[in-house]
Amino acid sequence: MRKLLIAIPLIVATWSGHAQAHPILALGSSAPGFELPGVDGRLHKLGDYAGSPVLVVVFTCDHCPIAQMYERRIEQLYEDYGKRGVAVVAIQGNDPKALTIDELDSSDLSDTLEDMRIRYSWKHLHYPYLYDGDTQSVTRAYGPQATPHVFIFDRTRHLRYEGRFDDNFRIEKVKSEDARSAVEALLADKPVPISHTPVFGCSTKWQEKEALREAAEQKIDAQPVTLDMVDAEGLKKLRANAGENYTLVSFWATWCGSCVSEFADLQDTFRMYSDRGFDLVTVSANTPDEKASVLKFLERKHATSRNLLFASDDTAALQRAFDPKWESAVPYTVLLAPGGKVLFSTVGSVDILQLRRKILASVPAAYVGFQQYWEGN
Repeated sequence: MRKLLIAIPLIVATWSGHAQAHPILALGSSAPGFELPGVDGRLHKLGDYAGSPVLVVVFTCDHCPIAQMYERRIEQLYEDYGKRGVAVVAIQGNDPKALTIDELDSSDLSDTLEDMRIRYSWKHLHYPYLYDGDTQSVTRAYGPQATPHVFIFDRTRHLRYEGRFDDNFRIEKVKSEDARSAVEALLADKPVPISHTPVFGCSTKWQEKEALREAAEQKIDAQPVTLDMVDAEGLKKLRANAGENYTLVSFWATWCGSCVSEFADLQDTFRMYSDRGFDLVTVSANTPDEKASVLKFLERKHATSRNLLFASDDTAALQRAFDPKWESAVPYTVLLAPGGKVLFSTVGSVDILQLRRKILASVPAAYVGFQQYWEGN
């Protein structure tokens, strides 16, 4: 195992000669049946695609940055070969409950069916996208080791190709379009020239990994929660953001219903991206004599971010110290780049997905394509 960016485990392997807890479907095998819900609200069955000369099944997901790089390529395969009768079906086989929150460091959401619907709509995708995260019965039958992992079946629904989509997740470096080559061969009634290739991507999140998530949550719960006072000078320093990290500043109060409602989402956002040079600072606009109640709320929410409380009753002066143009209410949310440039700001309830996408588009990644993915839909 190794990691992409900060917390996304990758897998690169040929798997030949090694015992596997979840073996890959053997070449020549019949396609395992399935009956799975899709993002379109329908149940999809293997038999629905019986009339297609070739069936392509791609195991993929939402949270993995490698899988994200292949969304458009799967869509293009679906569009190009659908005209020739080929069926292309994507299956999300991860158990969302087996994902730790820091494994979402390259995503705006997780791998639930509802998350799939959101991503599918945002990216304007059209291929069938099915969910097997609850039981993983279909995923176990096929044995995908990573996302994406491609299985291609001939007219008689026997497996003729298994492996990667192509040879590089960076599209500008692709030299071997393995999945397309296999489809072309089968459409021409020819043997597939290369029937197996190694896969590369984020490892499949099997149900037995749920214990790892529980342990990670216990570790978060055990972290200390602190609350410090902040004066005008401290808020000016916060606004300057002189360090190297990107900083999200959330002004809130315990008496603000919308602040309380979005607080957990902001904490989750911090835990998702905290290993990527990203900080969250919460600033309570409660009065100093309410410190005990503010701290109690923070402890109840396991707020492991940096937490501050106005050190004066002069709320207006403290607001001006951070932002002279801010004269309205909380919540007030600001994303700062190193050096203090404002990348995102909103007064009122934050659109959490819009915010997360802005963070992902802004915080530098190992490959610029990972950032560009979040810049538009």
